[in-house]
Amino acid sequence: MQKLTLDTPIEYLKGIGPRKADLLKKELQLFTCRDLLFYFPFRYVDRTRFYKINQIESEDLEVQLVGKLQSLQEVQGKGRKRLVGQFADDTGTVELVWFQGARWIKNALTIGGVYVLFGKPSKYGRQWNFAHPELELLTEFKQHGSPGFMPVYRSSEKLNAQGLNSRGISKVMQQLLPAVIDQVGETLADDLRNAVKAIPIRDALTGIHFPKDTKAMQLASYRLKFEECFFLQLLLHVQKRVHHSKVAGFPFEKVDAIFLDFYNNHLPFQLTNAQKRVLKEVRRDLGSGRHMNRLIQGDVGSGKTIVALLSMLIAIDNGFQACLMAPTEILAQQHFNGLAELLEGSAVTIALLTGSTKAAERRRLAAARMDGSLHITVGTHALLEDPVQFKNLGLAIIDEQHRFGVRQRAQLWKKNTLPPHIMVMTATPIPRTLAMTVYGDLDISVIDELPPGRKPIKTLHFYESGRLRMLDLVRKEIDAGRQAYIVYPLINESETLDYKDLMEGYDAITRSFPLPKYQVSIVHGQLKPEVKEFEMQRFVSGQTQIMVATTVIEVGVNVPNASVMVIESAERFGLSQLHQLRGRVGRGADASYCILMTGVKVSKEGKRRMETMVATQDGFKIAEVDMELRGPGDIMGTKQSGVLDLKIVDVVKDSGILAAAREWAFRVLEEDPKLDKPENAGTKAEFLKLYRDKSQWGRIS
Repeated sequence: MQKLTLDTPIEYLKGIGPRKADLLKKELQLFTCRDLLFYFPFRYVDRTRFYKINQIESEDLEVQLVGKLQSLQEVQGKGRKRLVGQFADDTGTVELVWFQGARWIKNALTIGGVYVLFGKPSKYGRQWNFAHPELELLTEFKQHGSPGFMPVYRSSEKLNAQGLNSRGISKVMQQLLPAVIDQVGETLADDLRNAVKAIPIRDALTGIHFPKDTKAMQLASYRLKFEECFFLQLLLHVQKRVHHSKVAGFPFEKVDAIFLDFYNNHLPFQLTNAQKRVLKEVRRDLGSGRHMNRLIQGDVGSGKTIVALLSMLIAIDNGFQACLMAPTEILAQQHFNGLAELLEGSAVTIALLTGSTKAAERRRLAAARMDGSLHITVGTHALLEDPVQFKNLGLAIIDEQHRFGVRQRAQLWKKNTLPPHIMVMTATPIPRTLAMTVYGDLDISVIDELPPGRKPIKTLHFYESGRLRMLDLVRKEIDAGRQAYIVYPLINESETLDYKDLMEGYDAITRSFPLPKYQVSIVHGQLKPEVKEFEMQRFVSGQTQIMVATTVIEVGVNVPNASVMVIESAERFGLSQLHQLRGRVGRGADASYCILMTGVKVSKEGKRRMETMVATQDGFKIAEVDMELRGPGDIMGTKQSGVLDLKIVDVVKDSGILAAAREWAFRVLEEDPKLDKPENAGTKAEFLKLYRDKSQWGRIS
């Protein structure tokens, strides 16, 4: 057999072969010995500890017992026979059951023998039982000693069927580790490793796969987590440095008449300190001669749009045009309406471009963009189309960045000789640790202050038994001259069940709020755009008091007179979406309410979401809980994009390690920008190995 190296394909490992190798490639994306070596256990079973039967408390963890096998008998069930046994120690008795191989198991076991039992308990009534437990005579167990900490690896049904369950993977790892461990080079400089108290990489790999005890496992885990965070942050810092040094930006050298006239004479309110701070950061970027790549993060209603408008006015003052891209037509229309109203009476021209824009209007707008008479274009994905060109696009603003891909953002770069400055806005609060990881290549600004006068929204959670209270509160608000939203979940526009829920809800509301006193709008994704817009406008203008809708109103509707948001089947929404929906009310001077309606049976996770919504309106706190519940990949949509392809790090639990790794990555690059010092040779080699495919935008050169 050939000598194994880290680059040896896994089919050459003993016991793998082409068939199993194909499965490992498809199921776990493991191609080489290196891939397998860096495939880590996700938990461990402590086989050094023995429990008594009366100490069993949970069905979640495997336990190890010592006791006597008291009896075995075959029992005829509805189908085939099963083998049932009684196992006891001095504190109690458990039942053992085998559904397969009854005769063979019965012959292999000795009634009255003292065994070590290992397995996962289940409870039926008051009796604990074990299905298909491992049993080994105590005398034999003592001869070869305790297995210690047993690693548990993620597998799949297809791999299990081929003998590559967790135990099978562990057996492969036992032959792989000693064969290749000496080939693994140290990746962190000694001074850095000593400073962060990290063990050598070889010790860490041995300790993560086969730890002697808890301490060894913790030391290994810490080293590998730090390493993963460090190299990711190194990449993000390098990306940012390359971007700053190699991508020139249009210098916006002045703040002139257009900006000053609007700021002094047309700005309808005083900017908050947070808005002023973020505007200064943007202004510094725009005047630097470098390309701006900045994320503006702010909670619902924090005033990101006015910062965007003021930034666009700076572009116009310097002879450039600007565009603002939104993910939906409704939101684009809303942005256009709001900006056009603010700019009324000024010399700034603004237009809307969406998929619905008629051909004649498109031609008119194209001519105005090309001769420079159109200053600001607000639009949807339509802005990305090749025919859409500008005379001199200097600033592109993207709203709700997570709904657009990186590729789409890059398409805006081609709209001028130098890439236009990019500003990304999101009202989805992102926990700091996640922002550092996902948006580490962007400069981040946070508007963490709401405009004065915004009253807190009172959030209430009602079960179905509280429906009359909810209707009474809505009626009181409407009778006082205000308006209400009633939102239904529509997970998929084509789902009949969801559509039925919405229509039944609409019928129930029209019965509870009869004509002519109460008028009701209905909005959902199956309506034609012109009908949807008509219904929206009726509500915006106050002709209807209630809007029954799906989540199409999550963003893009601003009705200061709306004071109640009722969310039906609230347990079916994620926290981020609930928070966004709640942000549709509380925009006027009146007290506002958000009512979360749920069924009686709500999952533990659903209850946590409801409790969080009732307890706080801080979007960042909500985002932290959301990340705990759903995981970071789901929040940012990064599971699909592969941005957070982390092997061992949990960005929620390991935020401290992530922050430390970020600081050290920055420090290392400050002292050695090209990683050319001898002590950083291992770091540079590993960096280039990890990110070879990303070299075009993240190289050290």
